[in-house]
Amino acid sequence: MNALLDRHYDRIFAVCRKVTGNQADADDACQDAMIAIVKGLHRFDGRSTFRTWSYRVATNACLDELRRRKRRPIAAIEEPERISDEPGISQQVSDRLSIDDAFPQIPEEFRAPVVLRDVIGMDYAEIAQTLDLPAGTVRSRIARGRRHLADVLASTSEIPPTGEPEPPDQPSKSPS
Repeated sequence: MNALLDRHYDRIFAVCRKVTGNQADADDACQDAMIAIVKGLHRFDGRSTFRTWSYRVATNACLDELRRRKRRPIAAIEEPERISDEPGISQQVSDRLSIDDAFPQIPEEFRAPVVLRDVIGMDYAEIAQTLDLPAGTVRSRIARGRRHLADVLASTSEIPPTGEPEPPDQPSKSPS
């Protein structure tokens, strides 16, 4: 049992971290998911892969944690991440931190499908099975979630959202 949990822990935690949006809630959700997996293992019937089933359990634990978070008056404080001084690495880290900061701003109904597809790499059928949604709904939520993510990232950078022309710096003056 421990070997099974150890083998899947990192991926389950990654799902929890992305869906919940912060370390403290991810820790709680991941712990709840692991407990639920142990308690529910006898109900695992093999109709899906263990990975798909465990992601569903983890996603449900995350959604429960997000509901509990809404009832808590104080937000969790995140620890700052260290950034390397090596050229190129700091930009990659900065980009990754921007994406990590943007995920919590995506509506919950879109966040889990985007995380499962773009972070974990699950296919649409697995996501549909994991979230117990029709495949068309999964595709729609992923598309809408990606759009929200792009809009959030664009609003925090100097790049305008997709489809909007960049405003001119100053009006051009024609020579007289």
